[in-house]
Amino acid sequence: MLLEHLGKRPRLGRNVYVAPNAVVCGDVEIGDDSSLLFGAVLTADGGTLRLGANCVVMENAVLRATPHHPVAVGDNVLLGPQSYAAGCTIEDNVFVATGARIFNGARIGARSEVRINAIVHLRTVLPADSTVPIGWVAVGDPARILPPHEHDAIWAIQKTLDFPRYVFGVSRPPAGGSIMPDVMPRYARALGRHGADRVLDER
Repeated sequence: MLLEHLGKRPRLGRNVYVAPNAVVCGDVEIGDDSSLLFGAVLTADGGTLRLGANCVVMENAVLRATPHHPVAVGDNVLLGPQSYAAGCTIEDNVFVATGARIFNGARIGARSEVRINAIVHLRTVLPADSTVPIGWVAVGDPARILPPHEHDAIWAIQKTLDFPRYVFGVSRPPAGGSIMPDVMPRYARALGRHGADRVLDER
């Protein structure tokens, strides 16, 4: 399904396959000979999303751009089933495996592999030819690649990356507080703009 969002329409190259229940929404550009499989979602929620040529977005994978965090994916990239990538840059010839997660502001260098259930945290930079092993966590710039049980080491870097301010524009709350009462009303309203989306008939 192709959807116009905020007056922006998807643009598809030659020989692009979009499965019947895949969704392409808003300011999305897809390069030649790419394929979006069943349940895949490419949504530009007020930002821009660019997917290169000869890419495959597999079942139930999600690519999501926002006004402050566009998505740029190079050529010859595979995004595995149930993977998630938001507001990031993925360079050419990258393999993103099943269940991997890549967050806002991250950059994945060319020829890298983000393996099954691995995480690349926000604002993390992986140089070219990197590998994040199965279930491991990449965090920081330059990235440290750590096993998930090293929570304290991960948090020491992750905290300085300041997720609340970088993604939502709010300060981290004091101990016992929550950003949710400030963030969620604005976020829900912003996403509610999809109520005016328009289904497109043409390719």
